[in-house]
Amino acid sequence: MGKRGIDDGSVLVLGGRSEIGLEVARRLAPGRTVILAARPGGDLTAPIAQVRAAGATAVHTADFDADDIASHQALLEKIAAEHGPIGVAVLAFGVLGDQARAEREPEHAAAVVHTDFVAQVSVLTTLANLLRAQGRGQIVAFSSVAGVRVRRANYVYGSAKAGLDGFVSGLTDALHGSGVQLLLVRPGFVIGRMTEGMDPAPFSSTPDQVADAVVRGLRRGTDQLWVPWVLGPVFVGMRLLPRAVWRRLPR
Repeated sequence: MGKRGIDDGSVLVLGGRSEIGLEVARRLAPGRTVILAARPGGDLTAPIAQVRAAGATAVHTADFDADDIASHQALLEKIAAEHGPIGVAVLAFGVLGDQARAEREPEHAAAVVHTDFVAQVSVLTTLANLLRAQGRGQIVAFSSVAGVRVRRANYVYGSAKAGLDGFVSGLTDALHGSGVQLLLVRPGFVIGRMTEGMDPAPFSSTPDQVADAVVRGLRRGTDQLWVPWVLGPVFVGMRLLPRAVWRRLPR
Protein backbone atom coordinates (compact mmCIF):
# COMPACT_ATOMS: atom_id res chain seq x y z
CA MET A 1 0.00 0.00 0.00
CA GLY A 2 1.45 3.36 -1.06
CA LYS A 3 0.65 6.96 -0.28
CA ARG A 4 -3.09 7.62 -0.21
CA GLY A 5 -4.82 10.24 -2.37
CA ILE A 6 -4.69 11.29 -6.00
CA ASP A 7 -1.81 13.45 -7.19
CA ASP A 8 -2.89 16.95 -8.22
CA GLY A 9 -0.64 17.15 -11.29
CA SER A 10 -1.78 16.76 -14.89
CA VAL A 11 -3.62 13.67 -16.10
CA LEU A 12 -2.08 11.90 -19.10
CA VAL A 13 -4.03 9.27 -21.02
CA LEU A 14 -1.89 7.25 -23.42
CA GLY A 15 -4.54 5.86 -25.72
CA GLY A 16 -6.71 8.96 -25.76
CA ARG A 17 -9.65 7.32 -27.53
CA SER A 18 -9.84 4.36 -25.15
CA GLU A 19 -13.22 4.00 -23.44
CA ILE A 20 -11.64 3.04 -20.12
CA GLY A 21 -8.96 5.72 -20.39
CA LEU A 22 -11.55 8.41 -21.09
CA GLU A 23 -13.75 7.30 -18.21
CA VAL A 24 -10.77 7.52 -15.85
CA ALA A 25 -9.91 10.96 -17.28
CA ARG A 26 -13.48 12.20 -16.78
CA ARG A 27 -13.41 11.19 -13.12
CA LEU A 28 -10.06 12.89 -12.53
CA ALA A 29 -10.73 15.94 -14.73
CA PRO A 30 -12.22 18.51 -12.32
CA GLY A 31 -9.63 21.23 -11.68
CA ARG A 32 -6.89 19.47 -13.64
CA THR A 33 -5.10 19.68 -16.97
CA VAL A 34 -5.73 16.57 -19.08
CA ILE A 35 -3.58 15.41 -22.00
CA LEU A 36 -5.06 12.91 -24.45
CA ALA A 37 -2.27 11.19 -26.39
CA ALA A 38 -3.49 9.12 -29.31
CA ARG A 39 -2.54 7.78 -32.72
CA PRO A 40 -2.31 10.63 -35.24
CA GLY A 41 -4.97 11.03 -37.88
CA GLY A 42 -8.09 10.32 -35.84
CA ASP A 43 -10.69 12.75 -34.55
CA LEU A 44 -10.44 13.64 -30.86
CA THR A 45 -13.24 16.23 -30.88
CA ALA A 46 -15.69 14.09 -28.90
CA PRO A 47 -13.17 12.91 -26.27
CA ILE A 48 -11.97 16.49 -25.75
CA ALA A 49 -15.56 17.67 -25.28
CA GLN A 50 -16.28 14.88 -22.77
CA VAL A 51 -13.26 15.71 -20.62
CA ARG A 52 -13.95 19.45 -20.75
CA ALA A 53 -17.56 18.86 -19.74
CA ALA A 54 -16.30 16.83 -16.77
CA GLY A 55 -14.51 19.91 -15.42
CA ALA A 56 -10.95 19.88 -16.76
CA THR A 57 -9.30 23.30 -16.63
CA ALA A 58 -7.56 22.54 -19.94
CA VAL A 59 -7.47 19.65 -22.41
CA HIS A 60 -4.51 19.14 -24.73
CA THR A 61 -3.73 16.47 -27.30
CA ALA A 62 -0.53 14.80 -28.45
CA ASP A 63 0.33 12.39 -31.24
CA PHE A 64 1.32 9.06 -29.73
CA ASP A 65 2.33 5.95 -31.66
CA ALA A 66 2.69 3.18 -29.10
CA ASP A 67 4.66 0.97 -31.45
CA ASP A 68 7.26 3.68 -32.16
CA ILE A 69 9.26 3.06 -29.01
CA ALA A 70 12.07 5.37 -30.13
CA SER A 71 9.65 8.31 -29.80
CA HIS A 72 8.44 7.62 -26.26
CA GLN A 73 11.05 9.41 -24.20
CA ALA A 74 11.02 12.65 -26.20
CA LEU A 75 7.23 12.74 -26.22
CA LEU A 76 6.81 12.15 -22.49
CA GLU A 77 9.53 14.63 -21.60
CA LYS A 78 7.88 17.23 -23.86
CA ILE A 79 4.48 16.67 -22.23
CA ALA A 80 5.94 17.10 -18.75
CA ALA A 81 7.85 20.22 -19.80
CA GLU A 82 4.83 21.86 -21.44
CA HIS A 83 2.08 20.91 -19.00
CA GLY A 84 3.83 20.58 -15.66
CA PRO A 85 4.43 17.51 -13.49
CA ILE A 86 2.49 14.41 -14.53
CA GLY A 87 0.18 13.54 -11.67
CA VAL A 88 -1.55 10.46 -13.10
CA ALA A 89 -0.50 8.60 -16.26
CA VAL A 90 -2.94 6.00 -17.61
CA LEU A 91 -1.65 3.42 -20.10
CA ALA A 92 -4.90 2.76 -21.96
CA PHE A 93 -3.54 1.48 -25.27
CA GLY A 94 -3.47 -2.08 -26.54
CA VAL A 95 -4.87 -4.55 -29.07
CA LEU A 96 -6.70 -7.86 -28.82
CA GLY A 97 -5.36 -9.11 -32.13
CA ASP A 98 -6.74 -12.07 -34.03
CA GLN A 99 -5.72 -15.37 -32.43
CA ALA A 100 -6.41 -17.49 -35.53
CA ARG A 101 -4.44 -15.11 -37.71
CA ALA A 102 -1.60 -14.99 -35.17
CA GLU A 103 -1.32 -18.78 -35.32
CA ARG A 104 -0.94 -18.60 -39.12
CA GLU A 105 1.14 -15.44 -39.40
CA PRO A 106 4.15 -15.00 -37.11
CA GLU A 107 4.34 -11.30 -37.93
CA HIS A 108 0.83 -10.73 -36.56
CA ALA A 109 1.64 -12.63 -33.38
CA ALA A 110 4.77 -10.51 -32.96
CA ALA A 111 2.80 -7.30 -33.62
CA VAL A 112 0.30 -8.09 -30.85
CA VAL A 113 3.09 -8.83 -28.38
CA HIS A 114 4.96 -5.69 -29.45
CA THR A 115 1.98 -3.42 -28.72
CA ASP A 116 0.72 -5.18 -25.60
CA PHE A 117 4.09 -5.90 -23.99
CA VAL A 118 7.16 -4.31 -25.60
CA ALA A 119 5.58 -0.88 -26.11
CA GLN A 120 4.12 -0.97 -22.61
CA VAL A 121 7.53 -1.77 -21.13
CA SER A 122 9.05 1.16 -22.99
CA VAL A 123 6.40 3.62 -21.80
CA LEU A 124 6.42 2.31 -18.24
CA THR A 125 10.20 2.55 -17.95
CA THR A 126 10.23 6.09 -19.33
CA LEU A 127 7.38 7.20 -17.06
CA ALA A 128 8.95 5.56 -14.01
CA ASN A 129 12.16 7.50 -14.60
CA LEU A 130 10.31 10.80 -15.13
CA LEU A 131 8.09 10.42 -12.08
CA ARG A 132 10.93 9.16 -9.90
CA ALA A 133 12.80 12.36 -10.77
CA GLN A 134 9.69 14.35 -9.79
CA GLY A 135 9.50 12.43 -6.54
CA ARG A 136 5.77 11.96 -7.03
CA GLY A 137 3.08 10.73 -9.38
CA GLN A 138 0.88 7.74 -10.17
CA ILE A 139 0.84 5.29 -13.07
CA VAL A 140 -2.03 3.00 -14.06
CA ALA A 141 -1.26 -0.11 -16.14
CA PHE A 142 -3.80 -2.64 -17.37
CA SER A 143 -2.99 -6.32 -17.26
CA SER A 144 -5.84 -8.83 -17.66
CA VAL A 145 -7.15 -12.06 -16.22
CA ALA A 146 -6.07 -13.46 -19.61
CA GLY A 147 -2.49 -13.15 -18.41
CA VAL A 148 -2.94 -14.80 -15.02
CA ARG A 149 -3.11 -18.25 -16.56
CA VAL A 150 -2.79 -18.19 -20.33
CA ARG A 151 -5.48 -20.08 -22.24
CA ARG A 152 -5.27 -21.87 -25.55
CA ALA A 153 -8.14 -19.74 -26.93
CA ASN A 154 -6.19 -16.45 -26.75
CA TYR A 155 -2.62 -17.38 -25.85
CA VAL A 156 -0.95 -14.67 -27.94
CA TYR A 157 -2.80 -11.82 -26.23
CA GLY A 158 -2.68 -13.67 -22.91
CA SER A 159 1.07 -14.21 -23.06
CA ALA A 160 1.66 -10.50 -23.69
CA LYS A 161 -0.49 -9.66 -20.66
CA ALA A 162 1.33 -12.29 -18.59
CA GLY A 163 4.64 -10.65 -19.43
CA LEU A 164 3.24 -7.20 -18.64
CA ASP A 165 1.82 -8.43 -15.34
CA GLY A 166 5.22 -9.73 -14.28
CA PHE A 167 7.05 -6.60 -15.45
CA VAL A 168 4.69 -4.28 -13.57
CA SER A 169 4.94 -6.38 -10.42
CA GLY A 170 8.72 -6.06 -10.49
CA LEU A 171 8.66 -2.36 -11.37
CA THR A 172 6.29 -1.72 -8.47
CA ASP A 173 8.88 -3.14 -6.10
CA ALA A 174 11.61 -1.09 -7.78
CA LEU A 175 9.56 2.09 -7.22
CA HIS A 176 8.93 1.37 -3.55
CA GLY A 177 9.91 4.38 -1.46
CA SER A 178 10.28 6.68 -4.50
CA GLY A 179 7.01 8.54 -4.02
CA VAL A 180 5.62 6.98 -7.22
CA GLN A 181 2.59 4.68 -7.12
CA LEU A 182 2.16 2.06 -9.84
CA LEU A 183 -1.33 0.55 -9.93
CA LEU A 184 -1.77 -2.74 -11.79
CA VAL A 185 -5.37 -3.41 -12.85
CA ARG A 186 -6.53 -6.91 -13.83
CA PRO A 187 -9.97 -6.63 -15.45
CA GLY A 188 -11.96 -9.56 -16.69
CA PHE A 189 -14.01 -9.29 -19.89
CA VAL A 190 -14.87 -5.61 -20.48
CA ILE A 191 -17.99 -4.93 -22.53
CA GLY A 192 -17.09 -2.17 -24.99
CA ARG A 193 -15.80 -1.34 -28.45
CA MET A 194 -12.77 -3.60 -28.13
CA THR A 195 -14.96 -6.66 -27.51
CA GLU A 196 -17.88 -5.72 -29.74
CA GLY A 197 -19.51 -8.80 -31.27
CA MET A 198 -18.11 -11.17 -28.62
CA ASP A 199 -20.31 -12.91 -26.07
CA PRO A 200 -19.61 -11.51 -22.57
CA ALA A 201 -17.74 -13.87 -20.25
CA PRO A 202 -18.74 -14.48 -16.62
CA PHE A 203 -17.95 -11.61 -14.24
CA SER A 204 -17.87 -9.08 -17.07
CA SER A 205 -17.60 -5.37 -16.37
CA THR A 206 -18.07 -2.07 -18.22
CA PRO A 207 -15.60 0.79 -18.80
CA ASP A 208 -17.50 2.77 -16.14
CA GLN A 209 -17.01 0.02 -13.56
CA VAL A 210 -13.32 -0.36 -14.38
CA ALA A 211 -12.78 3.40 -14.14
CA ASP A 212 -14.56 3.56 -10.78
CA ALA A 213 -12.28 0.80 -9.46
CA VAL A 214 -9.17 2.55 -10.82
CA VAL A 215 -10.03 5.82 -9.07
CA ARG A 216 -10.70 3.99 -5.80
CA GLY A 217 -7.35 2.22 -6.14
CA LEU A 218 -5.53 5.49 -6.76
CA ARG A 219 -7.18 7.12 -3.76
CA ARG A 220 -6.27 4.21 -1.50
CA GLY A 221 -2.71 3.98 -2.78
CA THR A 222 -3.04 0.28 -3.56
CA ASP A 223 -0.70 -1.43 -6.02
CA GLN A 224 -3.03 -3.96 -7.67
CA LEU A 225 -6.70 -4.72 -8.04
CA TRP A 226 -9.06 -7.09 -9.84
CA VAL A 227 -12.19 -5.88 -11.64
CA PRO A 228 -14.57 -7.14 -10.43
CA TRP A 229 -12.89 -8.07 -7.14
CA VAL A 230 -14.40 -11.57 -7.16
CA LEU A 231 -11.99 -12.56 -9.97
CA GLY A 232 -9.15 -12.63 -7.43
CA PRO A 233 -10.49 -15.59 -5.46
CA VAL A 234 -11.90 -17.18 -8.64
CA PHE A 235 -8.43 -17.31 -10.20
CA VAL A 236 -6.96 -18.89 -7.09
CA GLY A 237 -9.09 -21.87 -8.05
CA MET A 238 -8.48 -21.49 -11.78
CA ARG A 239 -4.72 -21.90 -11.26
CA LEU A 240 -5.39 -25.36 -9.79
CA LEU A 241 -7.44 -26.75 -12.69
CA PRO A 242 -5.74 -29.72 -14.41
CA ARG A 243 -4.17 -28.77 -17.74
CA ALA A 244 -6.40 -31.21 -19.65
CA VAL A 245 -9.45 -29.31 -18.38
CA TRP A 246 -7.90 -25.85 -18.74
CA ARG A 247 -6.99 -26.25 -22.42
CA ARG A 248 -10.64 -26.92 -23.31
CA LEU A 249 -11.96 -23.73 -21.70
CA PRO A 250 -13.41 -21.15 -24.10
CA ARG A 251 -12.23 -17.54 -24.25
